[in-house]
Parts: sequence; C-alpha cells; structure tokens
Amino acid sequence: MSRKLELTPVQEWGFFTLPRPMVIAGPCSAESEEQVMETAAGLNEFGIHVFRAGIWKPRTHPGSFEGVGAPGLRWLQKVKKVYGMKVATEVASEKHVFECIKHGVDMVWLGARTTANPFLVQDIAEALRDTDIPVLVKNPVNPDLDLWIGALERLNREGITKLGVIHRGFSASEKIAYRNDPLWKIAIELRTRYPEMPFFADPSHMGGNRAYLQEISQRAMDLGLEGLMIESHCDPSKALSDASQQLTPAALKDLLESLTVRDKDADSKEYREGIDQLRARIDLIDEGILAELASRMGISRRIGEYKKEHNVAILQMSRWDSILERMKEKGRACGLSEQFIETVFNAIHEESVKAQNEVLEKG
Repeated sequence: MSRKLELTPVQEWGFFTLPRPMVIAGPCSAESEEQVMETAAGLNEFGIHVFRAGIWKPRTHPGSFEGVGAPGLRWLQKVKKVYGMKVATEVASEKHVFECIKHGVDMVWLGARTTANPFLVQDIAEALRDTDIPVLVKNPVNPDLDLWIGALERLNREGITKLGVIHRGFSASEKIAYRNDPLWKIAIELRTRYPEMPFFADPSHMGGNRAYLQEISQRAMDLGLEGLMIESHCDPSKALSDASQQLTPAALKDLLESLTVRDKDADSKEYREGIDQLRARIDLIDEGILAELASRMGISRRIGEYKKEHNVAILQMSRWDSILERMKEKGRACGLSEQFIETVFNAIHEESVKAQNEVLEKG
C-alpha cells in the first residue's frame, strides 16, 4: 500500500512558466562546452527555461561514450550565468549528488536503471537530505509500479518534497515501433494515486526516433500531463549518444507549437451538464458490469464444485483458448481492440480459476 507523499506544488519551485507544457530540454549528453552553449542559446531564444544535459551516461556496454563526467558541470554553470536558465542532470550515485550540489545544479533526475535499484535510490535520497533541489524520478526499466512508487517514498522520507515523475516507457519484450513501450495505463495509475504530482513524459526515450516525438508528445498532452523532457542538440547528426532521437532547437520549437494542450477541466455550464450526464451513464454501466461479474464468479464456483465431484482438473486450456478467440472476434465486431479483450478476459479467467481452486481446497 503506497503512503501519502508530502509534496511542494510545482508552482512554488520557481522553474516553469505557464502555459503548459512545462518543458525541460537539452542534449542527451554534454559533449563539449561549444555544443552545450550553442544548444542552450537556441533553446533560450524561444523561452525554454530549464536546460538538461547528461553528465554521466550509464551505458549497457563499456566502451560507449559514458559522458564527460564532473568537468561538464562547469559548462552547465556557464549556461546558468550566460542565459539565466535552470540546469538539470541525471544522478546515479551519492558521488554524483555531491558534485551537482558543489556546482550549483538546480534539479536532478533518477534514470530508469537507478529507479530499479532501491539501494542506489536510498543512497541518493540520503545525499539529497537537507537540500532544496527538485528531484524527478523516471519509471523503472520494467513495468513495476510499486518500484516506481517506492523510489518516490524513499526520497520523500528523507525530506525531499519537490518531487515529480518522468514517464519514459518500459523495455518491450516484443518488437514494437517505439524504443520503449509506453504502457500509458501504468502512468495513468500513478497519476490516479498522486494527482498532485508534477508529471512529465519523455518522448525521446519512449520513441527512440525523432519521427515519433510529436505523436507521443501530443498523447501526453491529451492525457493531461504537465510537462515534457525532450532531447535537443545543436547538430544531432554529430551527437555522441542517441543521435536519432534528438531534435535541433528549431525543430523542437516547431514541435511545441504544433501541440494542442488540453485543459484539465472547464467551467462552462454546458460542459458540466453534459459531462455529468455521461459520467452518470458510465456509473450505471459499471455497476451492471460488477453485478454480471459477481454472477459469473458464482457460476465458476458451481463449476468448481461439479469438477470436484467428478474428479476433473480445473484448467481446461483448449476450451479457454476457444473462448478467448471467440471473444476477440466479437470484440472486433464491437470496435474493441484485441489487446483490450485479451486483458479483460484473461483477468476474468484468472479470477474464475482462483474461485474454482478455492472450492477444491475446502476439502
């Protein structure tokens, strides 16, 4: 069970200006002082106030470009001095935190690999204790909501209240168009639990290719997320890491101007009356679904008793496969996706098997 978090409203961070989206932009990696300053200049021209750059880059294989290290923090200091921008970078250890504090970094974030390691998160949380630095937490590599929440809880327990999250997608077991699977339902679940939490999407790491950045960014706005963290490089073709997913500052400006930002709510009488009527209808349908599910589970228990009397195993996979295929076919006819039907009916089947198993265990 997740605990309540004590959070400082993002409006009090002094980082972002309205209207949405709040934007954090800059290169995947700080590669040289010239590259950092040229990119910052381009972003500053159209009002980006928070500049990001990777200083330490956790890579899968040794020998890849793993960042310039602490010397690159001086370039971020120069960005602050010259352009008045806030600067942010990723930290993955206690040492990184101390270097960032020493160089006046304004905000840090935890990457997906770090979030997945409670030991590292705890070390970082303790290093950040008694600081006033905002901390953003990317989702872990795998779709584990509790692990994501646990990282937030560890930081909050050490007194860090300027907390936000970054949804960058999850490792995909199957080949998909994007670099990482968005699995928006997990982001929605986290948003439901912590509606006051500043929520950013990272279309760069989610898409892995600049061709997908606009559609992912628009989806984030459609879901009501507050911000975007997007990688921008003055010359992406020469980038030392993740070249294919970075935009020039000019291209990023065009992308942001193309977005339709959705309001979180509307005060008009027409909207309120219409939405209330539709929600009332959904509530009635949901209550009906619950009643039908309860009835189905009752029948499942009776089937369990019948199987027990005749010494028949619970699982009948050939029948279930046939049912699922039939339901997917009917679902398509109703305009429902196969993935949705599969998810719903697999959950129902799992609960039915559990109900039948309970019958067998009674004696």
